[in-house]
Amino acid sequence: MDISTATMAFAALSQPTRLEAFRLLAQAGPDGLRAGAIADHLGVVASTLSHHLSQLEQSGLVQSRRQGRHIIYACHSTRPERLCHYLTEACGAVSVERGMQFGPLPTAARG
Repeated sequence: MDISTATMAFAALSQPTRLEAFRLLAQAGPDGLRAGAIADHLGVVASTLSHHLSQLEQSGLVQSRRQGRHIIYACHSTRPERLCHYLTEACGAVSVERGMQFGPLPTAARG
């Protein structure tokens, strides 16, 4: 993953509603969820959700498909994993440069 792709994905996840939508879709697995179900769960109106899902889709983190009259959204099959790998590599490079060791998160940070 290049820095431009990673930056776009992190920017998409930097907004609370998009982060929650992404989290919900990650939990839903490859079957995904209808847009209406996502809106209901997040408590947002359809037009607002449409904007947020569009941003997530443009970043490559989610994909959509039509199923009858509904649009189903699901996490992209590999992009989130590649984003995590990118971040892990970046943090690993920093930790080696600074002699840092990453251990388990403190209890309060695990939220």
